[in-house]
Amino acid sequence: MTAQVLDRTLTCYRIGDPAGAHPIFDATGSTLAPGRWNTDATPVIYAAEHYSTAMLEKLVHGAGRLPPNQHYVAITVPRGVSYEVLDTAALPGWDAADESVAQLYGAAWVREARSAVLIVPSVVARLDSNVVINPAHPEFRHITASLHRPVHWDRRLFGPP
Repeated sequence: MTAQVLDRTLTCYRIGDPAGAHPIFDATGSTLAPGRWNTDATPVIYAAEHYSTAMLEKLVHGAGRLPPNQHYVAITVPRGVSYEVLDTAALPGWDAADESVAQLYGAAWVREARSAVLIVPSVVARLDSNVVINPAHPEFRHITASLHRPVHWDRRLFGPP
């Protein structure tokens, strides 16, 4: 896949606990508990293209429990930063329960520094995209995050009132 250059600003969202062990806009957690697109040796920052998708991703990883003290940041990827869009047809098994196909792909993407951003489909919301950010890429310094703000969960997401 060939990297492209953003012709507009990309805004994406990440949810986390501001009182946690690591800042919300940080890749440390991806080395402690690697996700679909990285290994413990290839840290990344996971985000979602839409706030609602970021909420769904947090819910699916939280096993239906209301996450305490969750805040979000809006991440700004400015025009001129490099990105790739995953061609799912070229990567069979990217969405399998065994995440090894996607992890190998993502780890190679990080190591080769092919782009600062990798846009991939959300497994939970297939029509929406997740944004994987490579903090080791030279263009990472252009990517910024807002101050964190609280996430307001609708309790109906967690069962009857």
